[in-house]
Formats: sequence, C-alpha cells, structure tokens
Amino acid sequence: MSKVAVVGAGLIGRSWSIVFARAGFAVSLWDPVPQAGPAALAYIAERLPELREAGLLDEPPETVLARIHPAPTLAEAVADAEHVQENGPERIPEKHAIFAELDRTASPHTVFASSSSGIPASAFTEELAGRGRCLIAHPVNPPYLVPIVEICPAPWTGSDVVERTRSLMRRAGQVPATIAREVQGFALNRLQGALLAEAFRLVADGVITPADLDATVKHGLGLRWSFMGPFETIDLNAPGGLVDYCERYGPLFADMQKQMKPRKWTPKLIAALEEARREELPRNLHGVRQEWRDRQLMALLAHKKSQPE
Repeated sequence: MSKVAVVGAGLIGRSWSIVFARAGFAVSLWDPVPQAGPAALAYIAERLPELREAGLLDEPPETVLARIHPAPTLAEAVADAEHVQENGPERIPEKHAIFAELDRTASPHTVFASSSSGIPASAFTEELAGRGRCLIAHPVNPPYLVPIVEICPAPWTGSDVVERTRSLMRRAGQVPATIAREVQGFALNRLQGALLAEAFRLVADGVITPADLDATVKHGLGLRWSFMGPFETIDLNAPGGLVDYCERYGPLFADMQKQMKPRKWTPKLIAALEEARREELPRNLHGVRQEWRDRQLMALLAHKKSQPE
C-alpha cells in the first residue's frame, strides 16, 4: 500500500485524507496542534457514510477510515511517504518553514506538494536543497467532491516530479491539470475572478439583481460547464464548430471586452451584495446551506460517474 502524508488537519487536509484513503493509499495525517488529528478523524468518520450512501465510496466507511493514521511528529508522518500534501496557512513564512523541515526529514525521493490557492512554489522553495521536488497541487474545496487539481511547478521543479504528481492524482481519482508556468491565481481562480469581476460590475451598474445573476449562472452557464469547458462549449454552439463561432460572435465579444473595465469592490457595493445574500440566506442558515451544497455536489458527482464520457 502506497503511503501519502497529509500535513495540516484543517478542512482541506481532512478532505485530502478522504481522497487518498478512498483510493487505497495509507494516509499519515499530521498537524502541529495535537487535538487536530482526533478532530479530523471524527469529521472524516461523519463524511464517509454520506459518500457511501451517494455511491462515491466503493468500500465500507470503516475500511477507508482505518487507512488514516494521525502521526505524533512530522518526521513520523513523512517517513516512507511517496508524496506529501501540505495544507498549512496561506502565508509565505509558514510555508517556507514547513517545506524546509520536510526537506530535512523526508526521503530524497518524496515529492512535496502544497495546496496553496495563490502562492507559487517559487516563493517558499528557492533556498531548499531539494527544491526540484517541490510544486503546487491546488485542489478545489472540497477535493473529495470536486476532482480537479491544478499542478503548477516552480521554475526549478523537475519534469519527472510533475509527471509523478499527475500520475498519483489520477491514481487517487482526481483530474490533474498542469499549469505550464507560474501565474498569480493559477488558472481556476483567474477564470473565477473574470466571472466575478463582470458579476460585480453588472450588479453595480444596475443591469441585473444579485439573485437573477446567480440564477443566470446556475440555470444557464453552469449546466453546460458541469460537463464541458468553454472551448468545447463554443465549438458545439455553432454549426461549423469553433472557427464558425468565432467568425459569428467574435466582433460582439470584442465590443463587450472594451466595456469590461476593472471595477473596485467598494465597501458600498460589498454591503449591498451582502444585504441581498442575507435576504436570500439568513446568517443562521449559512452552515445548513453549506451542507446542502455538499449533498448537491455528491449527487452531481455520482451522476457524472454513471454517465459515459
């Protein structure tokens, strides 16, 4: 049984533990806070039966849970691990410290991946002797329900390390997407940022209400995007394919892009959006809605698994 070490037992670390244990890996979970390990196991024990019920767990929950073992020290966690998935605070000094410790204690053949959603690996690995085995493996929350993983190497990351990480993620049931060079936000958050920028702008300009904008995405674009990317979408939206689409609608999109000037998210705009959201979802129901979201994701993922490619 291959061993993976998960460093950090917060929400993302717990989710990664589910991903790897569900795929048959032995998982060694470590967190600098001693009580974090037992708390993580309790959380995971609650999630696994839900996944089993949704058809997203092939084995009994107790079998999967038994593969996850809290480690008393970082050195014990990473011993004999082929891969380390780091999930510490999104701050450079902390990441630099933990990667330096990993570099000192782990096997020379172990790959170190950070779940960072915006900090590039070059920001905290440049001085390491083993910097060539460090990279980003950025998941989407929660990774046990959303399988995409952005693989982003630093300039000095070995190409074999990228391929090993892609292979491991596929073995874990995830879908790796390689970012060829470091860019702020990688790809997913840049795409999300582009949509958010226009969403904020349309609401600020009084073009549409927040509720109707959300409806436009979840009952329109989101339906197609749940199983197709934007390039496949436009390829199928014109009789002659992508080139035909670009010829038909290129001038329209060019004009719209001229109108899409950057807009600050002002306190006034944020307050208006917050008020609109709280009308839709009172604060005391926020956690309930998060649980609803996860159940919806389970159902969607189960449906997609049952469909042919």
